[in-house]
Amino acid sequence: MDFIGKYRVVRELGKGATAVVYLCDDPDNERQVAVKLVRFDSENIAMSRRLRKLFRTEGLATQRLDHPNIVKVYESVIEEEQAYIVMEYIQGGSLEPFCSIDKLMPMHRVIGIVFKCCLALDHAYRQGIVHRDIKPANIMLDQDDNPKITDFGLALNVNKDLGRDSTFIMGVGSPVYMSPEQIKAYPLNHKTDLYSLGVVLFQMLTGRLPFRANNPATLVYKIVNMDTPSICALNPNLPTGLDPIIRKALEKDLYGRYRNGAEFAKDLSAVRYQILEEYEPEQDLRYFQMLRKMEFFTEFDNVELWEILRVAIWRDVDRQVTLIQEGEEVPFFAIIASGSVEVSVDGKAIARLAAGEPVGEMAFLHPSDRKRYATVVTLESCRLLEINAAALALASDELQERMREALMVKVLTRLRELNYLVAQTGRAAVKGKGKPPPSAFDLELLPM
Repeated sequence: MDFIGKYRVVRELGKGATAVVYLCDDPDNERQVAVKLVRFDSENIAMSRRLRKLFRTEGLATQRLDHPNIVKVYESVIEEEQAYIVMEYIQGGSLEPFCSIDKLMPMHRVIGIVFKCCLALDHAYRQGIVHRDIKPANIMLDQDDNPKITDFGLALNVNKDLGRDSTFIMGVGSPVYMSPEQIKAYPLNHKTDLYSLGVVLFQMLTGRLPFRANNPATLVYKIVNMDTPSICALNPNLPTGLDPIIRKALEKDLYGRYRNGAEFAKDLSAVRYQILEEYEPEQDLRYFQMLRKMEFFTEFDNVELWEILRVAIWRDVDRQVTLIQEGEEVPFFAIIASGSVEVSVDGKAIARLAAGEPVGEMAFLHPSDRKRYATVVTLESCRLLEINAAALALASDELQERMREALMVKVLTRLRELNYLVAQTGRAAVKGKGKPPPSAFDLELLPM
C-alpha cells in the first residue's frame, strides 16, 4: 500500500484485531501523522456495521477534544470499503512496558504522568465524553514524558440518551481495568474512566494489578466484591499518602469515588511532596545486582528478583541490636546482605549466620505458629533485606513458591548440620544385622 487517501504510507506502526496503524506523510502540512485504517469485510456485514460505528464514534469524539494530553485527530474518513482516522504521530510507545515489575518507572514520574491523564479525562468529561477503555496500551508517552490518551473508539457520549445511542456497546473494554459498574453493565459516567486510571496507577507503582485471577468469573467476582489491597504493603517504599488515593479511585460505590479528574489530580499533587527521596534507578540496579550474586537467590528468575525489591525494605542495623526476641511475634523475616548475627535460645548461642542466610524464617514457614523461639542479635553492622510476610502474600504465586522453596532448602541444610553436631556428642549407635527382605512386589530384571 502506497497511499491512504492523500497520505503517503511510510511504514506500519502496529496492528490490532481490526485495524492497522501506519506512519504517513501529510502532503498539505509537511508533517508525519499516524493513520489508523480498517477495511470492511463484505462477507461479515454485522462486523463491518459495528466497525463503522466505532470509527464514526472515535472521529466525532476526538475532534471535539483539544487537550495537550489527548492525541489530536485531524481527519476522519469513512468510505465504502474502508475507513481511516488521521491522528497526531507520537514518537514513543505506550505505558505497557512500564507495568512490568522489572521496568517500573520512578514513582515521581508515574505520579506526574497519571496527574496529567487526570486532567485530560477531566477535559473529556466536560465535553461529555467517556473513554470506557482506559488502560496502559491506550496511553502513549512522548519524548518529553507527556502522556497522550488515544483510542476513543469505545467512547460514549453521555449527553445522549443511552437508550438510543448506537455507540453504547455492552461488555466493551479490557476486563482487568473495568470498573464494577462497567462489568455489571450499569449506565456509565466519567467515574468509570477514573476507576480504570486508578488501576493503571496501581499497576505502574507495584508491577501488578489490584485484582488477579486464573479465570474471568473469579476476576469479575473480585472486582465487584473484594477490597483493594494496600499499595504500600505491596511496595513499602511508597509514601503512605498514596493508599487513601488508590482506595478512593478504586471505590466500588460511585458516591465515594473521585467526583472528577481535577479532584483526583489535586490529591496526587499533594502526595508528590511526601516523597522525601527520589527513586534512584542506579541504586535499584545496584541492589538487583547484589541479590543476583547471592547464593540464596541463585534459582530466582530476574523478574522475581525485581518483585522482591518492590515488596522488601533495605535496613542498615548497628552491632549488638536485637532483631528478634524469643516469645514475640514479628511479622517479617530477613535475608542478611552483609554482616553477621548470632542466634540463641534461652541465653545460649546456637549458631552464627553470615551474608546470604535468612533469619526469622521458621515463623514464616510455620502454617499457624508465629511465635519466635530464638533470639537474633547482630554481631556487627548489618544490611538486611527485610520482607514482610503480609506483603509477600500479595506478591505473585511464582515468587511465593520460589521463596518458600529457597527457605526450606536452608532449613533442611541447617537441620543436616545440626544432626551432624548432635552425633559428635551422642552415644554409639545400635548396629543392624542386615537390610529387610525385599517387598513381594519388587521386580527384578532377568538377563535376556
